[in-house]
Amino acid sequence: MSWTRKDTYLTRLKVTFQNPPQQIVFKMTRFATLCYAITAAAAAIGTTAFQPPPSLLLPTLRHHDALARFSSTHDSITTHNNHNHGQYQLEQKTWMFQDKYPIAYEVASAANTNNISNEDVTTVPILLLNGFGVGSFHQHRLMRQLLIEQQKQQSKQRFILYGIDYLGQGKSWPADPQDGNSADEYQLGYSADMWLDQLASFVQEVVISPATDNDDDSTTTITASNSISNNNKVHLVGNSVGGYLATILTHKYPQLISSLTLLNATPVWGLNLPGWDGKLPAPAVPKAIGRQMFNLIRNEDVIRQYLEAAYVRGEAFDGTFEDGFDGWGCIASSNADNENGAATGGGRGEPLGAKIRACTEGNGGHAAFASILWSAPASGISFYEALQQVPVDVLLLFGGDDPWCTEAVGKRMHVTLASRRDGSACRFVTLKNVGHCPNHEAPTAVAQVLMPWLDADDSEERRVVPLDSISHIQEPWGEVVIREVSIEESESLGLVDRMVSSMVG
Repeated sequence: MSWTRKDTYLTRLKVTFQNPPQQIVFKMTRFATLCYAITAAAAAIGTTAFQPPPSLLLPTLRHHDALARFSSTHDSITTHNNHNHGQYQLEQKTWMFQDKYPIAYEVASAANTNNISNEDVTTVPILLLNGFGVGSFHQHRLMRQLLIEQQKQQSKQRFILYGIDYLGQGKSWPADPQDGNSADEYQLGYSADMWLDQLASFVQEVVISPATDNDDDSTTTITASNSISNNNKVHLVGNSVGGYLATILTHKYPQLISSLTLLNATPVWGLNLPGWDGKLPAPAVPKAIGRQMFNLIRNEDVIRQYLEAAYVRGEAFDGTFEDGFDGWGCIASSNADNENGAATGGGRGEPLGAKIRACTEGNGGHAAFASILWSAPASGISFYEALQQVPVDVLLLFGGDDPWCTEAVGKRMHVTLASRRDGSACRFVTLKNVGHCPNHEAPTAVAQVLMPWLDADDSEERRVVPLDSISHIQEPWGEVVIREVSIEESESLGLVDRMVSSMVG
């Protein structure tokens, strides 16, 4: 049943609140948390304002008219654009989810510069999952750096790196979004379960499918899915809510996953507000609330304030340095020295906040945001229950200065993983001077830690391979200190930290 009249929704809301008082207090507390988080500048990237503990989802949303013109077949993969500069290339593509929804994704790979035949190469797929409010562009720095590190080692492994925009974020939208009222949006619910279905289908149909890539571009290197030789499994690397999704996905489909890496993963999902199941079109009250809140979080000042809280160094996101796949970390061209060698001053590249803001320009964002606010967590299991049961090796790699997913939260996850009895490895590494998004603020350090983890052959090797052999890494905007946390340290978590971490998830 769909509630489309205001009085019907309010009647249902009244019935919902005829529950034991503690349930009413719980729902009101969660709603107050939402209001606090938004006014405190929760905007668009990781959506995890955990002081006080939140469940806020902060998607930023974009619609591209061109998506309506894509083929309707689920296995259609269309190359939009290739960035092929020497050793590395980035391909922008589209895949049809459920034969209906065009999903934007990207594939990054290294050229075969050593003339190694495909038969001699082990192709290793890695799927990078974003936090809320960003598209796969938020992974470009890490993509590039992983490829650079792989080339340095002259490994016969060849990484194929995938980034994907969740439906209702970035460039992934129904073909004709009309504020939740189009035929393409009817009964569409933007929820954890829907995104998990999208990711599972993507892994099976695109990343490790036996079908070949139907691109005609002869310059494409080893990106065809039939070249996968890593036991038809993929390594998952998830930041923020991408870590939440990666954990539940691994629990549901362990046969598809080689290993799991969590970058400041958020162990909660949304508000699950009462009175509506989140399927479009939205009733009048949720629609009005969603519109007001979405307009607030997409405000440029709110986005900036959120990024200032999420990042330790402003230069990592403010446009001082280039942010694209090609040449990230270089001083932005408008900031470069002039012909006399003097700094031009005052110039800026494209700030991350501008990219996030650009993602909100479209006809589907308000409805999608309302749907997410009311949607339920992944059905059947909580984050920590799933984490305790995942039968794969797990690396926790946390920015140590995240104000929300703190080191204490990481230690709780570490202890949870260590309680498993299936022989899988688990490690916990922190990055000092890094905030909520290590993939974007510390891509060199993250790649340095990930390389030996991904290169290891099995759990036994992953338990002992050095992950912090280089303890100090210089990013363009400052130094990062890598430190591994022992299980003994995680188990000795203090009382206050235990209480705080238990409130998150």
